[in-house]
Amino acid sequence: MKITVKKYKEQILEWPKSGCHIMAQYDDEKIIVYQAYRKEIGGFAVKNQFFGGEFSLNRMTWIKPNFLWMMYRSGWGTKEGQEITLAIHLKVSAFRNYLENAVYTSFDQTDEISHDEWRNSLENTNIRLQWDPDHDPYGAKQVRRAIQIGLRDNFIRSFAKDDILLIEDISQFVEEQYEFVRNSQLENLMTPVEKPFILNDEILNRKLKIIKE
Repeated sequence: MKITVKKYKEQILEWPKSGCHIMAQYDDEKIIVYQAYRKEIGGFAVKNQFFGGEFSLNRMTWIKPNFLWMMYRSGWGTKEGQEITLAIHLKVSAFRNYLENAVYTSFDQTDEISHDEWRNSLENTNIRLQWDPDHDPYGAKQVRRAIQIGLRDNFIRSFAKDDILLIEDISQFVEEQYEFVRNSQLENLMTPVEKPFILNDEILNRKLKIIKE
C-alpha cells in the first residue's frame, strides 16, 4: 500500500478529542479519501485508475477522508455492495476546491446566512458537506466530528478521473485489521496515519467550523 499506517492506540493519544476536524492523511500534493463499492465498480477503478464502467456519473457520490468513519459506514467492508475499500489519492488542490464550493446539507450546520440564502445555495450547488459524529473502531460515536463531502454533476466527473492521482484497493488490509477489532485486540490494530487537515484560509475555516489549535 502507498498509505502510511500506525498503531491506533498510539494515534488516539495525538488526535483531538472534540470539535470539527478534517482528519486525513495528506501532504502538499495529495490527500487520501475513502470509498467502498461492490467488486464490479471497485475492480474497474483499480484496473483503469479512474471511475467508469458501472460507476454512475448521474448520482451523488460521497467521499470520506477519515478511515474509521469509512469503516463504520461500510461495516469494515462487510456490508453488501461495500466489500471493496478504495483509498483514493486526490490532488489536494481539487479537495480544497470541493470545500470552497460546498454547501451544508442541513441549515442547522450553517452560520451567518439566512434560511433562504442557504436553500438557494443548496439548490444551486453540486457539492454538499456535513459533519457527523466520528466513530471508534467498534462503531461507537465520538465527540469529535468527521466530515463527508458529496459530489455530483461537473464535480463528480472531475473527481472520477482528472482529480485522481492513484486508486488503491485496500480491502485485504481492512479485512486483516477487522480481525483485531472482532477479537477486541485494539493493541494490534493499525490504521492510516491521520492528522487534522489545516487550511490557511480563515474565511474557509470559519465556514467549516475549524478552529486552529
